[in-house]
Order: sequence, then structure tokens, then C-alpha cells
Amino acid sequence: MSATEAVPTTDERERRPGPGGPAAGGGFAVLAERLALPTAWLAVIVIYSATTPDTFLRWSNVSNILGSQAVLLMLALAALMPSLVGDFDLSLGGIMGLTATVIAKLNIQHGVDIVTAGVAGMLVALVAGALNGLFVVVCDTNALIVTLGMGSVFTGVIFWLTENNTLIGIDPALSQWTFTTGLATIPLEFFYGVGVMLLIWYVTSFTPLGLRALFVGQSREVARLSGIRVARIRIGGFILGGFIAGLAGVLFLGTTGSADPTATAPYLLPAYAAVFLGATSIKPGRFNAIGTGVAVYFLATGVNGLQLLGAKNYVQQLFYGAALVAAVVLSRQLRRR
Repeated sequence: MSATEAVPTTDERERRPGPGGPAAGGGFAVLAERLALPTAWLAVIVIYSATTPDTFLRWSNVSNILGSQAVLLMLALAALMPSLVGDFDLSLGGIMGLTATVIAKLNIQHGVDIVTAGVAGMLVALVAGALNGLFVVVCDTNALIVTLGMGSVFTGVIFWLTENNTLIGIDPALSQWTFTTGLATIPLEFFYGVGVMLLIWYVTSFTPLGLRALFVGQSREVARLSGIRVARIRIGGFILGGFIAGLAGVLFLGTTGSADPTATAPYLLPAYAAVFLGATSIKPGRFNAIGTGVAVYFLATGVNGLQLLGAKNYVQQLFYGAALVAAVVLSRQLRRR
């Protein structure tokens, strides 16, 4: 093969007959791997439908699963952004909480209209994401350590702004735009999350920007030698992550109607569990939006079914923690292969 010949991609090899292609059985194996998580989700649904038919299949329970996970879905998509380019952001829960706190404080205590307060909160989220990108990329420091520290800073600011109290009395219009209004009893915030997921899927799958992000996530050195501005792509991942975490904060505020300084921290672990679990399906070995969305609702369905069977509340932490460990191991092996 000459230097100018293109190396066939994995998808091209799957479509070709002969060795490594569908004629050799490779196509079925790849398809089975890509659909493993959706298939497992379907299996969980079937099992719980058989064991708790009077409660699990009720539309009220289905709409509750879909609507109650909208905040987590949005935060998982936020975590996906830096992950796509090979970074991780442990401050996203703090950014989500800070956004909700800023909006609540402006609206409740200072009488600022909800739209203006929302814009201010989203600007704070953008600045927070940009600071993470600055410290990690420009200053060339470890992303895990820096974002862990920044998350602590954001949490401290939250407690300072709230004075350790829950801010109650947000404008009801925010809840109407997110939680109380729905389609077929499913809150609107679920559709917002799905819309963001599909937008990310389209950009990462069909645009030059998505291709560059893929190159950076797979190998920064190769991407740099290919002429891609790696630093700019990485900073963009942190900024987009902060922005989408801000959207999660808006949904959280609309769902609860209040800003609790301690309520958003527990969302980070299940968000990353979904990101890593999603990397084992749809596009195995790659972080991807559709896989992340499926993982969020696979995990939520599993927890919901266990609770209907009488499991205690702590099962949620056990389930998400075990899922994160398993997902990290599986996605790592797939990326190596």
C-alpha cells in the first residue's frame, strides 16, 4: 500500500465482504456490541414488567422515569463535552449548583425577572467553564486535580451566596417552562434534554468540528501534527461542558422550585457513570451522545425497578457506583482494542 492510499475505516471494513466483513460474521458481532446496552435496557424493562406488572408499566411510572432524569441527562451531556476531547471535569456539579443559586438569589432576593436572572446564571456557567479550560489547557495542569479544586471553590461560593440556607420562592414561570407543563404528562425538560443530546450527536457525527474533537480525544499528538488546534478544541470542551451544566442547573431549579446548597453534588457520579457506560455501546470505545442518553435511562430504569421491588434508598448509590466501575473498565478495554 502506498503512502497516499487511504486506510479503510472500521465502518468500511464492516460493510465489505470477505475477511473481517459481514461475510465472515464480523458485521453481526459489531452490531451486537453496539446494541448491547439498548438490549440490556429492554431486558430490564421486560423483567420488571413481569415482576411488578401493576406498578412498573403504569404510564405515571414511565413518565416519572423519563421526567425525573432530565436533570441528570443534561448533566451527563455536560460531562460528555470534555470527555470527548480527552479531558474530565469534576466541577460540573458545582457549576450546576452555582447556576441555580445565582438565578434563585437574583430572582428571589433581588427581584430580578426570571429571564434576566437566567441569562446571568448562564453567563456564570460559561465563565466557570472557561476558567477550567484556562487552568487546565493554557496552564497545562492535570484536569482531574484542577477541576476537583474548582468544584470545591464553586461549592464554597454557593454556601456563601445562600448563607447555608435553601432559597425558596422561585418564579413559578420557570417551573411551567420546565417541569409542570408536559406532553403526554412527560415534563418539557425531558424533551429539552433529548434535543440537546440529538444536537450533540449530529455535530459529533456529521460535522468537521465533531471530527476534529474525535481526533483530539483519540490522540492529541496526532491531531496536533494534522494541523488541528488542539488547545482551542479542549478549551471549547470545557466551555460547552460548563454551559450545558448551567442548563442542568436551570432544569434543576425549575424542577425543585428552590436552590439547596447541597442538592446538586450527588448528580456528578451518576452523570459520569452514564458517560462511561454509554461509551460501551452505540459506538463502542468512544464517548457518544446517544449512548450516554441510553445509559442514563438504563440506570434510572434499574434503580426504579429495584425500588418498586422494595429495595432501600441506598441501593441507588450502590447501583450507580457499581455501574461506574464496570463502565470505566469496559470502556477502557474497548478503547484499547
